[in-house]
Amino acid sequence: MNDPHDTPLPVAPLAPQAPGRRIAYDPAHPLARPFVPNGAAFRAGRNSPRAFLEERLATIERDEPAIAAFVTHDLEAARRAADASMARWQGGQPLSPIDGMPLVVKDMIETIDLPTQMNSPIFRGFQARRDAACVRALRQAGAVIIGKTVTTEFACSNSGPTRNPYDSSRTPGGSSSGSAAAVGAGMASLGLGTQTHGSTIRPAGYCGAYALKPTHGALHVGGLAPLAPTLDHLGVIGASLEDVWAGARAIARFAGGTPPQPALAGPDEAPPARAPRTLVRLDTLGWQETPPSSQAAFEVAIEALARGGVRILTAENDPTTAALERALRGINEFANDLLAWEAQWPLRAYRAHGADMVGERIHNLLARADGMDEARYVRALSDRTKLRARLADFAGRVDGFVMLCSSGPAIQDHAFTGSRSYALPWTLFGAPAYALPLLVADELPLGLQVAGFAGQDAETCAIAAWVRDTLLPHVR
Repeated sequence: MNDPHDTPLPVAPLAPQAPGRRIAYDPAHPLARPFVPNGAAFRAGRNSPRAFLEERLATIERDEPAIAAFVTHDLEAARRAADASMARWQGGQPLSPIDGMPLVVKDMIETIDLPTQMNSPIFRGFQARRDAACVRALRQAGAVIIGKTVTTEFACSNSGPTRNPYDSSRTPGGSSSGSAAAVGAGMASLGLGTQTHGSTIRPAGYCGAYALKPTHGALHVGGLAPLAPTLDHLGVIGASLEDVWAGARAIARFAGGTPPQPALAGPDEAPPARAPRTLVRLDTLGWQETPPSSQAAFEVAIEALARGGVRILTAENDPTTAALERALRGINEFANDLLAWEAQWPLRAYRAHGADMVGERIHNLLARADGMDEARYVRALSDRTKLRARLADFAGRVDGFVMLCSSGPAIQDHAFTGSRSYALPWTLFGAPAYALPLLVADELPLGLQVAGFAGQDAETCAIAAWVRDTLLPHVR
């Protein structure tokens, strides 16, 4: 078999002469550019979706050589869509709070007007004959699609060329790398991603962006290339919590959830901040991987939340939390079994094109599946059910959970995108988790994760807003 890293991909490698960049991260003054707060200015004519788009396109022209977030784009189509949105705002009839919002789409998600190539030579030039449910919904809400963004191969294997917007020597994260980097750099206000283990929460935290990994199935996954059905989530990455929520609600409003799951519920605009009474601090398996500077940043955040009047439960002061922490340390084996078993159909079909046409991790996942049987998969499902029972023990006792998004800031590696220890638990729970780019370590973004219970996406968003408003004064 040929070296998988020599396999030709539809995404060209970053040129050796590409410019480097290193920008110190300030959570109070990020590169990301929110859209939703401009609604009043759009109505009054003090700003317009076209002018806002042109600022994003200027950022792309300036920074794309260093970041390489895009596979392809259609800027003239985006301009036409922005002009149509501008007319609606001026006429007092926007389609939604995200009418005119610049959007990028992970290249695992079908678009009728741009190819969907999944960072694979097998799909080079492939053109879907439909929009994915989420893309169609966002168009109905007036969003302006700029282009398709880089993913890892089939969202699980070879990385693309994308670089972190704050340090081009570092990874942007997992398979939603292009969307997270584009939003974090200010190239778009909203990006579509996916998460099967950690590929929305971790890249957002790395790149200084907000994100939502919703309740499993609360956002329709039709038109997303499948990987592992009981793990696959549609993710929403945005320049602000308000952008993330409005984008997610637009998908829910126009496309619904993945049947039989009810759609993400709540107002079209982000719910107001709500102070929690009790939050659970979780270290997970990731704490032992986390460098001291990142641990210190997290401790400062926890202390600030406690000073804000929140009771913080930990493994040291609460037996139920201690039991959950113990359970979380054993999740990798059965999580990888779930992924390997459920991903067999697409991955075996891809490998049938030739062993040298897919990357090393795909071969490894299929080798794991070859060593399994149905009984082992059933045990993995049972292990996840038992884990979810640990979360249910907290229902009615706490308002949410807080932990890091990743084991420190983005690593200086582009083939390996970092540990999933912090992001994986809420994928397995199938419950909502938000990435908040509120912390700094080594002058780089360090995401804070606020998570909740299944079906409580809106309630968890309100708590995440309060956490943001409470912590921002402490990180400036």
